[in-house]
Parts: sequence; structure tokens; C-alpha cells
Amino acid sequence: MPITNQQVAGHAVLRQMYDDSYFPDHVVARGKAILLRLCERIEAERPADLESLYALTQAATEEFNLLDREFVAAGSEIETVAREWICDEFCFVASAYEFTEADAEELTAGRDW
Repeated sequence: MPITNQQVAGHAVLRQMYDDSYFPDHVVARGKAILLRLCERIEAERPADLESLYALTQAATEEFNLLDREFVAAGSEIETVAREWICDEFCFVASAYEFTEADAEELTAGRDW
């Protein structure tokens, strides 16, 4: 399903991680895919409130929890700077879909990275 939100479609997802050689591009690409799937789910399911949005972001957060193992296996990890970049992407997604009141911590509350 192609993303219809023009803000998201024109956004360079996880650009900072791609720009940093510490993070292997093939693993970053998997993180980008997680975020784009989140956008697709938001467009398909059209969450009516923050609680519904948080349910979707928690599922994506769980995927990032698993992805951290792949970063480690590739000699990297989701460390402090990457955590901030990823959380910023979750905030961008919430804002792009007009959930401007979303709590940054709540969007990725289930993270273990």
C-alpha cells in the first residue's frame, strides 16, 4: 500500500543513521521499513485517538526491540544518539498524521533500547 501522506512520502526516514557509518545501511533499511509499515497501518486503520495510535506505535517499537539484535550482530547497536533519532521519527510520524498531542515517551514506551 503506497503512503498517501505527502509529508511522510517526502521525508528522508532515518537519514541521520544512514549518514553515520557506525550504523550498517542494511539494518537501518529494516528500521526504515518498520516506520513505513507503521505509516501504512495508520493510513489503513485510521486510529481515532491517542490510545489507538499508541497501540500501533507499540507494535512498531517491539519490532525495533528485535531489530536491535541485528544491529548488535552487525557490530553496532541502538545507543543513545540512535535512540533519540528513532524516537524523533516516531514523533514525526505522529505529527504528520495530526496527533500533535502525542507524548514522545508514550510513543515508544515499550522500548528496551
